[in-house]
Amino acid sequence: MSGYRWLFDRVLVHLDAETAHRLGFATLRARHKARLNRHGPHLNERGPHLNGGVEAMGLRFPGVLGVAAGFDKDAKGVDALAGLGFGFVEVGTVTGEPQAGNPRPRLFRLPRDRAVVNRMGFNNEGAEAVARRLDRRAARRHLPVVVGINIGKTKRVPEHDEAAVVADYEKSARLLAPHADYLVVNVSSPNTPGLRDLQTVARLRPLLAGVRRAADAGTRRRVPLLVKIAPDLSDDDVAAVADLAVEVGLDGIVATNTTLSRDGLTSTDHEVARVGAGGLSGAPLRARATEVLRLLRARVGPELTIISVGGIGSAHDAHERLEAGATLLQAYTAFVYQGASWPARVQRELAGLRQQAVR
Repeated sequence: MSGYRWLFDRVLVHLDAETAHRLGFATLRARHKARLNRHGPHLNERGPHLNGGVEAMGLRFPGVLGVAAGFDKDAKGVDALAGLGFGFVEVGTVTGEPQAGNPRPRLFRLPRDRAVVNRMGFNNEGAEAVARRLDRRAARRHLPVVVGINIGKTKRVPEHDEAAVVADYEKSARLLAPHADYLVVNVSSPNTPGLRDLQTVARLRPLLAGVRRAADAGTRRRVPLLVKIAPDLSDDDVAAVADLAVEVGLDGIVATNTTLSRDGLTSTDHEVARVGAGGLSGAPLRARATEVLRLLRARVGPELTIISVGGIGSAHDAHERLEAGATLLQAYTAFVYQGASWPARVQRELAGLRQQAVR
């Protein structure tokens, strides 16, 4: 058992999950800042070596594994996360307006299942604040990492007012596109009322068109655009989103978000009831996330980028996703459970598995 695993199982698991996240993330950022002060302009040369880089969407990803949206909501620690071995960082979810999110407690662990349940509610500082922070980052020394930005609906925007919803996403896209290597339209969080209704083709088509126009208006370069979908979609609905992605020329799909399902958990009924509502992530999502990936790849063909996320806990899990058709991978929950050494270790072990596969 690693030192972090021992610390997590005996100490951190007893802290409120959101408090533990904030303390842990602040520690990562402080360590990165100290390292930057120590090494100065040579920091970039000392970052972890990432094997198995990949070209996708016209971008060079230094590593195939990135950190999923939700960990760094406000772009406060992009380089600290890159320094751990992540090849890309997806910031957000960012909304057009700042919002506090749902009442606490709103983040919970199910340790028996190596799972997390959240009902955060898109708490973030808003698109303007995140754009300013990324602008300041661009003026400083920073690690060579791809930065995606995940955008969602401001809660107070009525979900049935289609024009207002599109305008809200457009604001985020216009402000953030200049700072994004790619943009993701999040219509799949279960914690904003009515958001998942936007996954229907009739609602999604005009939304994606509006975001595309706003992103193009915000910057001269073409920023790749993806959509993030839920694992709880039916197979037919997954196929419909895949067809729409091809039809409107999306650059990719992120699959999948958290699930509302509690099937197959080993946690006790009391533990599950105590946690309550919210989206579940982690190991229990592995099978469905892989199934959705296979469905998407069969539908969209070999060219469209698919970022697979959900239940990736090891290099073997990562390799399985690549074999199933993923272009890139993301993780969140396994990082929480296994600690700061996990991303670099998975990148390293995955490179070895990929080399073995081609021999």
